[in-house]
Amino acid sequence: MKKKNDAIIGKMESIREEIRKNDVFYYIYDNPQITDAEYDALMQELIALEKEYPELITSDSPTQRVGGKVAAGFRTVQHQEQMLSLANAFSAADLKAFAQRVEDAVEESVEYVVEYKIDGLAVSIIYESGNLVQGATRGDGEKGEDITSNTKTIRSLPLRLQSQNGKEIPDVLEVRGEVFMPKKEFELLNEQREADGDVLFANPRNAAAGSVRQLDPQITASRALDFFVYSLGTVSKPLFNTHVGNLEFLKSLGLKVSPLKDIFKNIDDVIAFIETWEIKRDELPFEIDGMVIKVNDIEQQQKLGARARSPRWAIAYKFPPQQAVTRVKEITVQVGRTGAVTPLAVLEPVRLSGSVVSKATLHNQDEIERKDIRIGDHVIIQKAGEIIPEVVRVLPEKRTGNEQKFKIPATCPICGAPVVRQESEAVYRCTGQACMGQLKEQISHFVSRDAMNIEGLGSAIVEQLVREGLVQSFVDLYRLRREDMIHLERMGEKSVANLLASIDASKENPLHKLIFGLGIRYVGAKTAKLLSAYFQSMEALQKADFDTLKDIPEVGDRIADSIIQYFISEENKHLIEQLEQQGINMVEGKMIKADTLSGKRFVLTGTLTQLTRSKAQEMIESMGGKVSSSVSKKTDFVVAGEDPGSKYEKAKAIVDSHSNSPLKIIDEQEFMELINKNNL
Repeated sequence: MKKKNDAIIGKMESIREEIRKNDVFYYIYDNPQITDAEYDALMQELIALEKEYPELITSDSPTQRVGGKVAAGFRTVQHQEQMLSLANAFSAADLKAFAQRVEDAVEESVEYVVEYKIDGLAVSIIYESGNLVQGATRGDGEKGEDITSNTKTIRSLPLRLQSQNGKEIPDVLEVRGEVFMPKKEFELLNEQREADGDVLFANPRNAAAGSVRQLDPQITASRALDFFVYSLGTVSKPLFNTHVGNLEFLKSLGLKVSPLKDIFKNIDDVIAFIETWEIKRDELPFEIDGMVIKVNDIEQQQKLGARARSPRWAIAYKFPPQQAVTRVKEITVQVGRTGAVTPLAVLEPVRLSGSVVSKATLHNQDEIERKDIRIGDHVIIQKAGEIIPEVVRVLPEKRTGNEQKFKIPATCPICGAPVVRQESEAVYRCTGQACMGQLKEQISHFVSRDAMNIEGLGSAIVEQLVREGLVQSFVDLYRLRREDMIHLERMGEKSVANLLASIDASKENPLHKLIFGLGIRYVGAKTAKLLSAYFQSMEALQKADFDTLKDIPEVGDRIADSIIQYFISEENKHLIEQLEQQGINMVEGKMIKADTLSGKRFVLTGTLTQLTRSKAQEMIESMGGKVSSSVSKKTDFVVAGEDPGSKYEKAKAIVDSHSNSPLKIIDEQEFMELINKNNL
């Protein structure tokens, strides 16, 4: 019997190796060695064997690329090394200044490598002993979302690395790269979505990002995603002494690296090379929005080091925005959370930089008059920073005489209150204290990801809550009950329960999220973190004077004055008091009793119904606990949701075999009781 099993194991592994080898030739070298029919026959033979002998299925088998169950949410993972972004260059002068800084710092000759700047989603992939064990998004650079199951569905990303040149594969190898969708596949996907009556993706980048962040890996697997490695992250031992050497080694392991990695001895040749690709960019089968320039020598990279968010040894050259001609059908206005009334051009749809554009910002009345933009005008538009469409200029020669000038309305189109403009500002503002347009945007900002991060409160739900008078301030969110929301559109029992749980969980957010959520003018997410780190409590921030605020790096006169003015308001003081009465955390870092789970190790398994896994992990960590991905004898609690898997079985085996085991298996309700009990 053993000999028979050995023979079956050997046969299955032989087929797997044959499939892996042909995956490399097909996806990495674009040089298939067998026909599609022969490849399919190998795959079907392996599937049949694994169906007959399921106990012999391995996690790195080519059949395991397509995930099974829908995940409850994405777990947050901490990057071992920060995933930095790149500083941008927009001109030849910027590139020359970059090269001058580099060469002055290293005091020797420098080789530059030029690569495509792929327009996709940055991810980190970790291999241990050659096997893919984790995939994560960049996130905020320090923490990202665990998308391991989804990355395993990308055909060009090997589940197991194969050394082709005899060099040993490091025990731990983290590669970083870009997940993207080729142009042709993007067009086919949108054609199918249009036929199915689904909303179309705006561009290949959005399609790739949306596909990778699907909770169901089978949906990700159905999308034709691709992957290019562009750098290394954490590696258990040094590899080569040049960037290109490292990429060539990674390619030899079966990883797909950028097809362009040309080396230049001086920045003038780099600039000339980039200029040729600026013209040829549309010839590529994938979208690029620029080129990346890197120092090739690893020692020089290490000597140059990094700033807070970007390395000093690399820079991204952004191509000038592409432009298109269209017509302004009408001009409308939007009312923002601060009352700003912003004009918006409604355009005849036109394709631009890989997406269809039908609206463009007009900024303010002065800008409209300066450019003399009229309803009915033919205009040239472009994407500012490849994101926000804007009108560059009018084509007056195309006017017919029927065009109409536009003026910001004297009253708010939403609440009817007067619209005024302060002498010191370019924008007009609605003066309505109870403007539903402002309130809707304020609430949407308050619940957004960088603020209180209340999941389930999308714009449609917020609009209903505001329209029906259920929410008239941030505080009202924490007074919502089941019976208030169960009748709303798209809100069933489960949705309401999940939303209430998310609202309740947001009370424990660190202070900086609340500061940002309040919507103090000029205080962004980064400034909110600086303020909370400096003052440590809302009370201390409220008492801060102008000079104290100015002492904080990056807080200038305008921001300091805005903060002072915000907290002078009696209405805002009352709002803070009410939020505190509702139990919202008013201190930075851990809550007063946040150390009550200190040293406790948790494992989450199965589907949680009251909150997402990421929110559960955030709650545990905010109280001093730790969340692990695997069960061991050191685990204190296994939180078992619906349909728990192998982690639950392993925990049960540990408990059954050790009568004195400290490990406890609890369900979601018991977990919530534990959290609430320890946070009183």
